[in-house]
Amino acid sequence: MPTPIKMPQLGETVVEGTVSRWLKQPGDRVERQESLLEISTDKIDTEIPAPAAGTLLQITAQEGQTVRVGTIIGYIGAPGEVATGDWGSATGDWGSATGERGSATGNDSSPISVPQSPFADPRSPLPKPTGRAFVSPVVARIAAKHSLNLDSITGTGLHGRVTKKDVEQHLATGDRGKATGERGLETGDAPSPIPDPQSPLPSLLSPIPDPHSPIPTPLTPMRRAIAEHMERSVRTSPHVMALWEADMTAVVRHREAHKAELAAKGIDLTFTPYFVAAVAESLRAHPQVNSSFSAEGLLLHRRIHIGVAVAVAGGLLVPVIRDADELNLAGLSRAVNDLAERARGNKLSPDELQGGTFTVTNHGVSGSLLGTPIINQPQAGILGIGKIEKRPVVRSGGHPLLPSADDAIVIRPMCYLSFSFDHRILDGAQADGFVERVVEVLENWKQ
Repeated sequence: MPTPIKMPQLGETVVEGTVSRWLKQPGDRVERQESLLEISTDKIDTEIPAPAAGTLLQITAQEGQTVRVGTIIGYIGAPGEVATGDWGSATGDWGSATGERGSATGNDSSPISVPQSPFADPRSPLPKPTGRAFVSPVVARIAAKHSLNLDSITGTGLHGRVTKKDVEQHLATGDRGKATGERGLETGDAPSPIPDPQSPLPSLLSPIPDPHSPIPTPLTPMRRAIAEHMERSVRTSPHVMALWEADMTAVVRHREAHKAELAAKGIDLTFTPYFVAAVAESLRAHPQVNSSFSAEGLLLHRRIHIGVAVAVAGGLLVPVIRDADELNLAGLSRAVNDLAERARGNKLSPDELQGGTFTVTNHGVSGSLLGTPIINQPQAGILGIGKIEKRPVVRSGGHPLLPSADDAIVIRPMCYLSFSFDHRILDGAQADGFVERVVEVLENWKQ
């Protein structure tokens, strides 16, 4: 009996996934746990292994198609075996899911055909169900953001369900004209005349494309997810930024003294673990920074899970170091290096990107001195770390503000720390107290 391939649930909050690319085609031999296809969600792109060994008999979800978790997207079995089963309950409307592929590829060997009712107009949209199960949370969020009426969008999903792809296509093509036309017919307005398809005028009068016009570029799921999250964050939290400066002399000396020792153990000691350790120490001293805002009040998190932003091809990921306050510098170095390497190699699990209680972004690694990071919802704040560079600094031996003969200008490795925080949760004094403790830990790092 053929083994169904189902859309996996890539994370607790993931309800649907998009087939990015099939790595095998019907007729190809596959081994169990061999990479079979690539799935893209709002959070991560990942390769999905084959659930069984055999021949890929059939693909029922094409590249670019978005389906709900648990939907059958293909079958594996013995060569020549016929894929059978309750197609309706497993994959939804079989005609809408795979019928287009059958006509496009001319695959007459498909063992299943769907007779069309002689009473149904094939151009008629599928009936739309009602209720909260009609659309996914992603679709509802996009519709609310753009003030869309989902009733005006023809769904291509199960039983006419409006999918994320339907909404994106509606936004891209400006389908509001169609909705206006439908309202016009309802109020008695005459429809626009249909042009004669034999007329050569449209092609003769078509405008010449402007070679200097902008090039439309579709958003990747990652880029779209980042855009939605950033927009939602600035709408949700009143952002305020506190800017501090840290003398990194003690940290630089410690790193120079111990990086060879850790390298011998296979650990690449960078500056990021020092900042994570200092943040974890300060979060213990300022628990309100390790919280989230809710309608019932503040949610103070008992554990400290620090996310570290990692630049990857096409976007940004924030893997989470769990219980960061319980790790020493070597442990934090291993965690940072491991998560960053797997993030760039697209090998993180969705759960490793969830559950953070605070975020650190070391934008200084790319050369920037100062940044104004956006809060990673629903956290209370995010700490931006600028480039460490030598700068002249006044060290006073007399009055702290007035010029003195004991003043000296020295060269020190300095670094800007920019703390963006949610003003609903923290006030300026609390935010400054948090960053002040971070600076204290860095400037007094024990050798």
